[in-house]
Amino acid sequence: MYEVEVKVPAELDRVRARLEDAPLEVTPQGAVVQTDTYYDAPHRSFPETDEALRIRNERHRSGPADPSETADSDAEPRDDTAEETRVTYKGPLVDEESKTREEVETAVGDAETFDAVLTNLGFEAAATVRKERERYTVVPADGEGDEFEFTVTLDAVDDVGEYVEVETELEDERALESARDGAYNVLRALELDPDDQIRTSYLGLLLES
Repeated sequence: MYEVEVKVPAELDRVRARLEDAPLEVTPQGAVVQTDTYYDAPHRSFPETDEALRIRNERHRSGPADPSETADSDAEPRDDTAEETRVTYKGPLVDEESKTREEVETAVGDAETFDAVLTNLGFEAAATVRKERERYTVVPADGEGDEFEFTVTLDAVDDVGEYVEVETELEDERALESARDGAYNVLRALELDPDDQIRTSYLGLLLES
């Protein structure tokens, strides 16, 4: 599986407003808080090989499922006690124009237990990134990339800043260019510039700050 991802810095309030008016089919998916712990390997340097291994704890942020809904609406609120933990391996970047990587991910039952497994194998926790995310499912209304479904994520990252990510997943590497162009078109529809793209991970940005 390949994750095609484009990330740019953005003012999130402006992007929220644009999501309502852009020529896109937009479906809100709610908001979450993610805490990502990244690990160094004992047998090679992930910064040198451009790989990553992380444990992610995710919980729903309390409030309506749709950010546009008010607390007085009939919408069911998100359960902010619901948590999910996943372990993810990310391979090196596969092109020079986006953050496309091979990605392998699975759910795990308990973050502390899996941390103990990694620690006993010689892996060491390197850094933790915390962010609040709002997710939207987006389909371009017309044009390049309208055969793909994208996830637009509005990220407020502790000690790093505000960013927008546009991503989709592929099984066939031959579709990478078309998916990337579609992601660019989503950014343009949100009045964001693909040339502002940042290929550095949030972990890298945190370590550089």
